[in-house]
Amino acid sequence: MLGPRNSTFDRAAGSGDRRTSRSSGRRLGRAAVALVVVAALMSAVGGQAAAHEPPAAVPRIVPAPVSLHTVPGASFALTRGTRIVVGRDAASVGAYLAGVLRRSTGYPLRISDHGGPAHAISLDLGGSERLGREGYRLDSTPAGLRLRARTPEGLFHGVQTLLQLLPARVEAPTVQPGAWTVPGVHVEDYPRFGWRGTMLDVARHFFTVAQVERYIDLAARYKINTLHLHLSDDQGWRIAIDGWPRLATYGGSTEVDGGPGGFYTKHDYSAIVRYAASRYMTVIPEIDSPGHTNAALASYAKLNCDGKVPPLYTGTDVGFSSLCTSKKVTYQFLGDVIGELAALTPGPYLHIGGDEAQSTKLEDYVAFIERVEKIVHAHGKRMMGWQDIASAKISRGSVAQFWQPAAGSEDGTQNARDAVKQGVKLVMSPANRAYLDMKYTAGTPLGQDWAGLVEVRDSYEWNPATLVDGVTETDVLGVEAPLWTETIVTDADIDAMAFPRLAAIAEIGWSPQQSRSWADFRLRLAAQGPRWTVKSVGFYRSPQVPWF
Repeated sequence: MLGPRNSTFDRAAGSGDRRTSRSSGRRLGRAAVALVVVAALMSAVGGQAAAHEPPAAVPRIVPAPVSLHTVPGASFALTRGTRIVVGRDAASVGAYLAGVLRRSTGYPLRISDHGGPAHAISLDLGGSERLGREGYRLDSTPAGLRLRARTPEGLFHGVQTLLQLLPARVEAPTVQPGAWTVPGVHVEDYPRFGWRGTMLDVARHFFTVAQVERYIDLAARYKINTLHLHLSDDQGWRIAIDGWPRLATYGGSTEVDGGPGGFYTKHDYSAIVRYAASRYMTVIPEIDSPGHTNAALASYAKLNCDGKVPPLYTGTDVGFSSLCTSKKVTYQFLGDVIGELAALTPGPYLHIGGDEAQSTKLEDYVAFIERVEKIVHAHGKRMMGWQDIASAKISRGSVAQFWQPAAGSEDGTQNARDAVKQGVKLVMSPANRAYLDMKYTAGTPLGQDWAGLVEVRDSYEWNPATLVDGVTETDVLGVEAPLWTETIVTDADIDAMAFPRLAAIAEIGWSPQQSRSWADFRLRLAAQGPRWTVKSVGFYRSPQVPWF
């Protein structure tokens, strides 16, 4: 959501899982990690007691698992002979894991759908109901490594934990020297919230399919499961629509500061959706309306109340543009756009924006939102919009995204309360905590500061369930970290602003609240530095974190 700047998804594990999460947090201690020192391990050779084994170091995993027990002296060594054994419906996850490991280890890591677990990595479907759709169990022993989940999605999240148990050089794109050892562990894990998202604004500056896929890969490492694409704004329209071709060819021909712009063909967009799905990430497309629409208004005169087209816009001001809410053609236009996007998007939601409609009278805005929601429903989707949509009467199935912190204004928090009163769930994206485009410090060369300076600790130390009076845990679907791109042009820019803060938001969405602490998180976050370095991610080395 934009501010005064220059400007699926039910809970994955259910209320029972959250109760388990809270009790586990109390039982297992800070960071939801319990260190179990096993004083009577049997010797692998002679069967003798190994009471002299020292305590194993606790692996530094982000997001912190619900529970992680270490077993000294029980590590698993990956070798050239290691196989990946996949159970039913686990082949795609096995192929993903093999693809990552083969690049850095050089091992063949043959995949099979049969055979015992001896010196193998086994991926199996099954396990406890409390794991929910996205949870997993991971056991590492000298004899083999076993990952279990109720769904392939859960296995995929377990693989992300497994990769963090290996040395950082496992992330390298070329063969590295061993050894490749996974410590002896027992992990049981599942998310706090079912919605853990990030948003990429491709309207202010355009990013190619390859760039978006790269961002998907980086986000998936931290169990992010939703990609919100901001596809249209004043500066550019980024998706081809058959019935309105000038939206892309003309409206997409520029960007902030007059760059070349660009747009996705339907084939391009579908490729992004498929790639995200391969990482168990759902795409939520956004067509912002009735404001933030200059690119559309410049493309078609009939969308303007006066029938005249404005020039293309390459600045960063907000609030000056609006669709003509009284014209029938406006809703024909939105029906065509929403219909084509709905056909391309398998996820349940379409985001209609609704923010900063300062050029639309309130009564016209309310009528517009209520009418557009019906269009979204007619195409088999549920409506999502920024918190502003709660000023209209909207259905319980819709979702409002909270973005505006109460800094000198109660508008945003009242919108959130109004949404909850209507039975509408919230995705929490407070700009002064979760916006990845906010500057870290006054000296940060990129980004903005209208919501304040947001260092890593600021991104981490907040609770979605207590942020707004009148909003509780049951009202919240999850969290999302938006990256607006007025100043973001390259992959390096994305890296510098998203990392390490996206990892902080990811942990808020996944890990039990009661066991999170900054003191612990900063140490686990520090361990991500070498991993990002190996992957050529130019992250911000915050002085708040003791980087390796």
